[in-house]
Amino acid sequence: MSRCRPLSPLRDGLSPQLRERARLIGARIVAERVGGPFWAAGDANVWNPIARGETLRLPGDDERALLALIAGAPVSWTAPGPFADIAEDGDPDPAERAIVRWLIDGVEYRDPYLGRPVAIEAAIDQLAFWRHAIDRNRGLAAAAGIARWKRREVEAMLWPGDSLVFAASAADAVAAAAKRGGEIAVWPSKAPRGLDDEAAAHGIEVHPVEDGFLRSAGLGSDCHPPHSIILDRAGLHLDPNRPSDLEEMIATPADPALIARAERLMRSLVEAGISKYASGGDPWERPVKDRRIVLVTGQVEDDLSVRLGGAGVQGNLDLIRRARAAEPDAWLVFKPHPDVDAGHRRGAIPDQLALQHVDQVIRDVPMASMLDAVDAVHVLTSLAGFEALIRGCDVVTHGQPFYAGWGLTRDLGPPIERRRGHNVTKAQLVAATLILYPRYLDPVTKLPCPPEILVERLAAEPEPRETLLTRLRRLQGRLRRGLSVAGGRA
Repeated sequence: MSRCRPLSPLRDGLSPQLRERARLIGARIVAERVGGPFWAAGDANVWNPIARGETLRLPGDDERALLALIAGAPVSWTAPGPFADIAEDGDPDPAERAIVRWLIDGVEYRDPYLGRPVAIEAAIDQLAFWRHAIDRNRGLAAAAGIARWKRREVEAMLWPGDSLVFAASAADAVAAAAKRGGEIAVWPSKAPRGLDDEAAAHGIEVHPVEDGFLRSAGLGSDCHPPHSIILDRAGLHLDPNRPSDLEEMIATPADPALIARAERLMRSLVEAGISKYASGGDPWERPVKDRRIVLVTGQVEDDLSVRLGGAGVQGNLDLIRRARAAEPDAWLVFKPHPDVDAGHRRGAIPDQLALQHVDQVIRDVPMASMLDAVDAVHVLTSLAGFEALIRGCDVVTHGQPFYAGWGLTRDLGPPIERRRGHNVTKAQLVAATLILYPRYLDPVTKLPCPPEILVERLAAEPEPRETLLTRLRRLQGRLRRGLSVAGGRA
């Protein structure tokens, strides 16, 4: 992220402009606690003794001494060095002069994702982002239910500053967490049997992990690893019966800068045609000109979001029947869920049966292309409803997804408790859902990144890279579909 250049002699005194810039840089470094091993725990993180006002015993060439100098912390010098010299030479503004010499005049900074030159202020913002990401993961000690093919990516997004133990059983996960005095992250649909009870018996907290809302260019069911995940310490955003971190974030007013960022992110998503699993694609042509075009999105029928928030809808066939009852004159288009169509999950409906209630069944059209063309979307709990909101579609919910109950959708399912009793703006929903809540990973550098970087990567490479594992997984899906069809005919 940075590269040293030969130091130039520091001019006598600093111009007012340079002194003010150095002061602001120093204030930002201290506020964000960046520099040194800031990811470390305890006193290995120099910012902890600095915050306690302790006197640090350091040699004069230790970079921690530079941070102490910037923070105005007392230092007892154990050996000579340049930082001790500038601190004790009697000239005014030692911190500002140190910042100019060693952080402005002496260093080039580059964007870690794209390699382009950046100013020191942008480098500090990036380090602050990483520190915040690590702080969010503090306390995690073990992970369970995480398939091997996605562990590298999940660990990078959940890294708490120390290694994360991946456990195969409830006993192993609890033992690892107890030994390290930490918590367990678990993929709910793959949780080891008895994990909740075992963890509760030892007083260990368990937090659910799920795919994020901008996941990857390929299907998780095809073993394409995620580049976005969510971890919720309050509950599960899929469960409308209890609070969650996401719900609290949506309900909390965002500052104007965050709202502006959310609006820019929405525009980028729409312009690039980004959806949860893909981007790009040819525009979808409206099949009729004189009727309201309504999309009904199929779902995996045993998906956790359906089990928790399905509100009594009995699968995809029941959903399209309800959509037809609510839209008797519309041109209804049914799009099966890609994991179902791939043969990996439950919820398939024969086309001839679906066409008794809808006008068209469509598969090989990217979701974003369809959302740009339809007038409305009917969903159970599908993320497609959230993506439709971003694109200005009318959204009708038959279940209880996380984006229902905020005044942005027409909700035909049971009302969600009074927790969602006030309206929010679309930008506020997006700020919480796509900026504050998930963790993202750059597919190229494998570094934690903000959503804007992942959107840029997905737009640049809309087609997923194939591996032997993904090819074998697709073959498995085709075999399952073939066996399912043969079984139905028998």
